[in-house]
Amino acid sequence: MFDIMGISNVRGGIMYKSFKIVKVDSKYCDFLRLYDSKVTYNAGTKDLRPFVGILFMIEKCEYFAPLSSPKSKHKKLKNTLDLIKIQNGDYGVVNFNNMIPVTNKNYVEFDLNKISKDKNEMFRIELLINQLRWLTTNKKVINTKSKLLYDLYKNNKLPKNVKNRCCNFSLLEEKCREYNNSINLI
Repeated sequence: MFDIMGISNVRGGIMYKSFKIVKVDSKYCDFLRLYDSKVTYNAGTKDLRPFVGILFMIEKCEYFAPLSSPKSKHKKLKNTLDLIKIQNGDYGVVNFNNMIPVTNKNYVEFDLNKISKDKNEMFRIELLINQLRWLTTNKKVINTKSKLLYDLYKNNKLPKNVKNRCCNFSLLEEKCREYNNSINLI
């Protein structure tokens, strides 16, 4: 059984909580993509893309970043302001430039304790567990890096090439509230 316990704390007005691996609702991602093409696709022939959260929380929005499965190119990449290799790329990467705001209405947690007879599914669960362990061990770096990117973006202090790769965080926060207010009316 896999379980990571975390303690919430507050630094500089920002609340940090335990990380979790989640599936963000594909309809929600599709809605955000109407306003920002950099929001990653979250549905298709494969399972929903896993996101790591909660990186930080601002105005009742939790920020989550998409995880990428390991690829050979990850070994050659360098950690940058908007990307971090997980276990030197062995377990993939986290794409901070594509992090999105969500509320608890927009995601469900992956069941990392699930037992399956499908070898591919079990391999995927094991990968997610390894990613979460590494991310939790390196929580301070993950939180610092994600919040720094967010602050530099909001203050228009990112290099142009990095800013061009980032989602529009301010716009997405507005659209997150709009989307969630509309589902409250249903």
